[in-house]
Amino acid sequence: MVAMTFDTHAFVKELTKAGMPEEQAEVLARSQATLIDEKLATKQDLKELELRLKRDMKELEMRLTRDMQELKRDMKELEANLKRDMKELEMRLKRDMQEMELRLKHDLTVRLGSMMVVAIGVVAALVKLL
Repeated sequence: MVAMTFDTHAFVKELTKAGMPEEQAEVLARSQATLIDEKLATKQDLKELELRLKRDMKELEMRLTRDMQELKRDMKELEANLKRDMKELEMRLKRDMQEMELRLKHDLTVRLGSMMVVAIGVVAALVKLL
């Protein structure tokens, strides 16, 4: 911060000339000097703050742009992985369906064969009986 000059002596002289007791004027001058030193910002202070804020905003914008690019890259990678996983899942599902179909055909063939054997046995038994 740039130091501001505040002439406490001149301030006290003006207040006493206007009728204020000197002791009271000195207390007021000290409190004004403290206020100016600790709390008051100069135009230079505001300009420096503005420059710092602009620099910080630019840096933040650059970081945000970089993060967005990384996010887009990650999203593309995720999309590619998802497509690959979906194709693998689809192929596995087709293979499993084919296996189930073959098992079902096999089971049906065995059952049908068993039924035919039983039917032939029944017909043969009936032919012998008749």
